[in-house]
Amino acid sequence: MTLQITGDDAADLLLTHDPLALLVGMLLDQQVPMEAAFAGPRKIRDRIGSLDAAALAGFAPDAFVEVFKTTPAVHRFPGSMAGRVQALCAAVVEDWDGDAAAIWTRGGPDGAEVLKRLKALPGFGEQKAKIFLALLGKQYGYAGEGWREASAPYGEEGSFRSVADIVSPESLAKVREHKKAMKAAAKKA
Repeated sequence: MTLQITGDDAADLLLTHDPLALLVGMLLDQQVPMEAAFAGPRKIRDRIGSLDAAALAGFAPDAFVEVFKTTPAVHRFPGSMAGRVQALCAAVVEDWDGDAAAIWTRGGPDGAEVLKRLKALPGFGEQKAKIFLALLGKQYGYAGEGWREASAPYGEEGSFRSVADIVSPESLAKVREHKKAMKAAAKKA
């Protein structure tokens, strides 16, 4: 199965087959549309020729910001997000030997442990970590015990809350409707 997040077949294929691409896409998913965030890893790889954690972590910071600024931009906040991607990649190298998938595979961790590991990553707070865990469980083959509970409410079956639930243009529309309703409710409160 190929992820269907960006509407760009090549970007979705990269997300499907490269765990670091998926992790970086999740990191970039803030203050930009989901599709743009998750298309970011492909732009990075295409521009520098690699999506290797050590290569990205060791890239000259000023040059990496320029990679983010190149039109079309990787993110609307190129300076801060380039730095966050490099910090994330440095953590993947230091803590996981450069293997992003080890975060959810090494030692056969349960959902609570994966959530803890994700929250320890730069740029991953509680909500982002739960959404990513739900994405792993719903679409990426992760089956660790208790992943739905650890990712609640995003792991709920049949929900349309986040990127974890996007499998088609129709499900994307439902996720957008949910987010719009949540924003409206927050505004009212």
